[in-house]
Amino acid sequence: MSYNLQVTIDKDSGFCFGVVYAIDMAEEILEEDGYLYCLGDIVHNDEEVERLKSLGLRIINHDHLKELHNEKVLIRAHGEAPETYRTALENNITLIDASCPVVLKLQNRIKNSYDEKEKILIFGKHGHAEVIGLQGQTNNEALVFMDITELDNVELPQKITLYSQTTKSTDKFYQIKDELIRRGYDLKANDTICRQVSNRYTDLEKFVQNFDKVIFVSGKKSSNGKVLFEVCKKHNPETYFISQEEEIAGISFNPGEKIGICGATSTPMWLMKKVKAALKAY
Repeated sequence: MSYNLQVTIDKDSGFCFGVVYAIDMAEEILEEDGYLYCLGDIVHNDEEVERLKSLGLRIINHDHLKELHNEKVLIRAHGEAPETYRTALENNITLIDASCPVVLKLQNRIKNSYDEKEKILIFGKHGHAEVIGLQGQTNNEALVFMDITELDNVELPQKITLYSQTTKSTDKFYQIKDELIRRGYDLKANDTICRQVSNRYTDLEKFVQNFDKVIFVSGKKSSNGKVLFEVCKKHNPETYFISQEEEIAGISFNPGEKIGICGATSTPMWLMKKVKAALKAY
């Protein structure tokens, strides 16, 4: 029996420009040199990382970087802390800097705030690559928190400056801002959320309402994947999170259903197309 599913991929889903830029750079060098070191996963999507590894990408961590000399190393879109650039200089490493311009701009703003002796709070995910780079601008003195409750028992100065990781939820950022003002702080709040991510909220809200079921494709490590999946689920409860096409086996479909496919800013279009092909074969 053929299910005859009607499957549509969201045309606005797929890589954001920061990720496209980093992957283009990597592919160019891999073609010339046959291999390239990359500091951390180039993108929070295992399938795309595997594809690039098969072309010669070698993922390393900061400990490996310290032992590496006279090589080329790619810095991914998430950006890096100043320490990384110092290590590269000492070890004669050529950095291929694919830091996203939105992240670089934020790093500069945070550094300026730190130089002005401001007390900095960063709304972001603990240990996330981008957040580590942002904290590095403040000599790791900035306070990172994922939820306002983390600040409940923290002694904060009267005057604070708030920034956000670029891929966090805009709604949550403004809730945090209002709550800190309500608690009586003299707050300088900087909305530093990437509009390419936040504009997806409204696009996805509209997109998911047209379907019986929605398949959201994302790597499990993707921060914006978690945020965007929640947006989809809120506006269409029949939304399912998968990381690879085999996982659709766990979802039950009815004949003739309309299925929408969308994803995170770190989800490759080729992977969403594979999911579509698997659904069409039902």
